[in-house]
Amino acid sequence: MMGVIKRTATGKAFIDQPDDSLVICRCEEVTKGEIRRAVYEGMMTMNEVKRYLRPGMGLCQGQSCSRKVRDIIAAELCVPREKIELSTARNPIRSVPMSVYANDKAF
Repeated sequence: MMGVIKRTATGKAFIDQPDDSLVICRCEEVTKGEIRRAVYEGMMTMNEVKRYLRPGMGLCQGQSCSRKVRDIIAAELCVPREKIELSTARNPIRSVPMSVYANDKAF
């Protein structure tokens, strides 16, 4: 949290970049600018950004966007990419029989 506090303590305004309208998460339609602004406002981890903007919560479950989101967060915080932990996966609420995945009519 110190990186954001130090950065925002200077009183500098959030500065838009030309590619901020680039859609990073196609499932939830989250743009690069929205992710950058979330980091600027204090979201420092993948889980925080995921809960705030929902990237990685769509149909692909982050398969197409999680690396990009991680790179944007790392760039905004000026830390190596490896320092940003990946978001935690959530298991289904109840176990699902394999027949459902096999499209079997075992129900």
